[in-house]
Amino acid sequence: MNLYLRLIWAIFRAWRMPRIVPGDTITRTLRVWPNDIDINGHMNNGRYLTLIDLMIIEYFVRSGFAQAMLSSGWRPMSGGSFVTYRKGLKPFERYQLSFQLDCADEFWNYMRFEFRRMDGTLCAAGYMKGAAVGKQGLVPNEIAYAKGGQTFTPSPLLPQVAHWIKAESSLMESLKV
Repeated sequence: MNLYLRLIWAIFRAWRMPRIVPGDTITRTLRVWPNDIDINGHMNNGRYLTLIDLMIIEYFVRSGFAQAMLSSGWRPMSGGSFVTYRKGLKPFERYQLSFQLDCADEFWNYMRFEFRRMDGTLCAAGYMKGAAVGKQGLVPNEIAYAKGGQTFTPSPLLPQVAHWIKAESSLMESLKV
């Protein structure tokens, strides 16, 4: 299925689904389509992140954050991700993708994702961080959450997220960025 069709379907489906609050887990059962496959005969590593983008759209729509961003002139921004691959997903194989907000700081929201075969075998997992960005830069989560009708309470960063941030900072320092 073409990714534009998946995008339209994700948005349409999310509008019809029940509302969620930050921290809720959403899970989708999906299938590996031929255009998801790489030269090695399994789902392409880049496709995993594309599917994560679709899940974050659903999360934003269902939580009310998408409407808050649009009405405020903000746009979503991914600030990075890390993923580890354990098992390949084969053509036409069904799998489950789960996605949830695990923790947040002043600006960033850290969302965990897991790709699992239908028997529960972990195929890939990781985190992505996202934020709202406006004309003046990153929108503080306190303001963004309030605009979406939610109360923001900073949560302690999980150890794996803190290690990721430290590694990312070290990389940027080594590149003198």
